[in-house]
Amino acid sequence: MEQRPGAGARARYWFDTTLARGTSALVGWLVLVCLAVVVPTSAALVWTSGHAPATFSGKVAAIWHLTGETMRLGGTTGSPARVALSVLLALVALVYVSTLVGLITTGLTERLIALRRGRSKLLERGHVVVLGWSEQVFTVVSELVAAGANQRRSAVAILADRDKTAMEESLQSKVGPTGRTRLICRSGPSADPAVLALTSPATADSVIVLPPDASRGDADVVKALLALRATARGGDVPVPVVAAVRDSGYLLAARLAAGSRGVVLESDTVTARLIAQAARRPGLSLVPRDLLDFAGDEFYPAAHPSLAGREFGEALLSYGNASAVGLIRGGVPWLNPPARTVLEPDDQLLVIAADDDTAELADCAPLVDERSVASPRPADTRPERLLVLGWNRRAPLVLREWGRNAPPGSVADVVADEDEATVRAAYDAGGGHGDGGDDSGDGDGSDWTCVALRGDTTRPETLAGLDLASYDSVIVLGQEPRAGEPPEEPDTRTLVTLLVLRHLERRTGRALPVVTELTDDGNRPLAPLGPGADVIISGKLIGLLMAQISQNHHLADVFDELFSAGGTQIHLRSAADYVVTGHETAFAAVVAAARDRGECAIGYRSHAEARRAPGYGLRLNPPKADRRRWSDGDEVVVIAGEGRRGAVRSGGLPLPRRTPRG
Repeated sequence: MEQRPGAGARARYWFDTTLARGTSALVGWLVLVCLAVVVPTSAALVWTSGHAPATFSGKVAAIWHLTGETMRLGGTTGSPARVALSVLLALVALVYVSTLVGLITTGLTERLIALRRGRSKLLERGHVVVLGWSEQVFTVVSELVAAGANQRRSAVAILADRDKTAMEESLQSKVGPTGRTRLICRSGPSADPAVLALTSPATADSVIVLPPDASRGDADVVKALLALRATARGGDVPVPVVAAVRDSGYLLAARLAAGSRGVVLESDTVTARLIAQAARRPGLSLVPRDLLDFAGDEFYPAAHPSLAGREFGEALLSYGNASAVGLIRGGVPWLNPPARTVLEPDDQLLVIAADDDTAELADCAPLVDERSVASPRPADTRPERLLVLGWNRRAPLVLREWGRNAPPGSVADVVADEDEATVRAAYDAGGGHGDGGDDSGDGDGSDWTCVALRGDTTRPETLAGLDLASYDSVIVLGQEPRAGEPPEEPDTRTLVTLLVLRHLERRTGRALPVVTELTDDGNRPLAPLGPGADVIISGKLIGLLMAQISQNHHLADVFDELFSAGGTQIHLRSAADYVVTGHETAFAAVVAAARDRGECAIGYRSHAEARRAPGYGLRLNPPKADRRRWSDGDEVVVIAGEGRRGAVRSGGLPLPRRTPRG
C-alpha cells in the first residue's frame, strides 16, 4: 500500500504551488515573512524601552512607527485614511527606487557583458589588426610582440568569431608576456563591416587576414577582404593588407579584394615547396625560419653611394658584418644579379643584417686565401628515390614540386590510406609517370615515376615491408580528419608513424633523412627524430612571413621573389664545394668561392652542432673575418640560380628572376 505524504511534504508542495503563480505570490510571501520578523521584533523593542508610552494604544502606535521606518512604509499614525495614504506614498517611492536601481543594474550588466564580449570600438592609431583565428595566430602575435619590443607603445587588435575571454586566455598561455605591446581582443565575424569597424582598420598600420582552419577558410578570407573595402566606403583599402589563402583558385579573387596595397600568399604552395626541397637537403627549413624571425638577422635595403660604379661582385666582400644578396633598382628587387653588374647611383643594395643601421662598409678582400678555395666538383645526376608516408591536401603540391626538380629516372613511392586514383591524379598533374604510364609532362622535361601503395603508416608491418635503406629521403605528412570521422588530436598519427620509422631505422642501421610535417609546434619536442631529420610546422612559416611583411611593407616584393617557383633559390650545399676541408679559413673565402660560381653565400651549418637546439648548427650572416676549420659534413647556405637539373640535388627554395627597371 502506498504511503501517504506527511504534513511537511504537503506543506512544501502547497508552498511551491503558490510560488508558481507568479511575481504577485512571490511579493506576498516576501511581505508576510518580513512582517513576521519585523513586527514581533519592533514590539519587543518598544516594550523593553525605558521611554515606551504608558498606554497600550501608544505602544501599538510606536510599534507601527518602528515597523514603518524599518520597511520604508512611512509609519504615519492617525486616522486609517491617513495611514493608508502614507503607506501608498511609501510603496510608490519603493517601486520607483527599486525600478531605478534595476534599470541602472541592468544597464551596467549589459555594458559589462558587451565589454566582455569585445564589442567596444578601438580608439588606436598605428596598431596592427589581425582578422581571424587559425594555427598561425600565435606565431603572428608573438612576432608582432617581438617587433614592438623597442617601441614606446604598440598594440595588436585581434578580431575573431570566438569568445573574447577564451582568446585572451589562449594568447596569454601561448604567447606569454607581451612587454610594451597591448593585446586587444574583439569578438565577432570579421566579414561583417560593422563589426570590423570596431578595430579601427583605417587608422591601423597594417591588417593581417589569417585563413581559418575550416575547409571554407579561403572564402572567409575573401569576404573579410571585401569587408575591409566596405569599411573604406567601397574604395581601395587605405592600409597595407597581408592575407593568405590555401587554394590557388581563390588567389585572384583575394588579390582583387585586397587592393593595390595588399599582399596575398599561397600558404599550401609555400609549405609544400619547403617540404619538397627540404627532402633533398634536411635542415633547409631552418634558413627561412631564421630570416623571417624578428629575433635573427633580416633583409634590409642599404644605401652606400661610395659603391656606385663598382661591380656587384665587389660589393659581396665590401661588408664585414652584413651579407649582400642583391640590389633594388627602380623599386624592384633583384636577387643574385651577375657579379659583373655595375651598381648605379640610385641603386640600393639588399643585405642581410642584424638591423637596418648596422651594415658597415669594410674591405674584406684581403681575408680571402686563394689556396683554401676548392675546385668545383661534378654534379650528382643519379636518380632519386623518395618515400612519402601519409596524405593530405598539400601532398599533390609536394609531389609536383619534388617532381619538377627530380633527375630523370627518379621514383616517388606514396604509402597512404588513400584511394589510389587520388594519388595517381596528383602525380599525373605533377608531370611525371605513374606506374609505368605515359608521360603527361607539363613541358619541363620531367621524367619521374610515382607508385601508390595503400596502407596504414602507423602499422609496423606496413613499413617493415618496405626497403627503407633504398630511399634517399622520407617525407611524413600529417593526415587531416575526414568527413564523418571523429576528430583526433593533431599530429597523433604522425608521431606514431615516426616512432615506427625510428624503430625500423635502428634495425636497418641507417639513419634516413626524414622531413616531418607537424601542425602543432608544441608537439615538436615529442617527435622521435633521428640525426638527419627535419621538422616543418605547417602554418608557422606562413605566420612568420605575414608578420614580417606587415612590419616591412617595402620588402613584400623580396619575399614574393623568395617564395615563388623557378629561377633563383636558397640552397644548402656541401662546404667541400667551396673550400678545402680540414683547414682553417675565413668565411670571406667561402663568399669569394660562391661569387666565382655566380652565387651569394649568406651563412653555413656546422655538422658538429646540427643536433643542438635552438639553432641546430645554422649560422646566418657570420662576420667575414670569422675563421673556422671546415669539415666534410659542414654545409654552406647560398642564394643561386636553379642551374642544371642534376645540380639541384642540394635542395633549395625557388626564387624567381625578375627583370629590374631602369
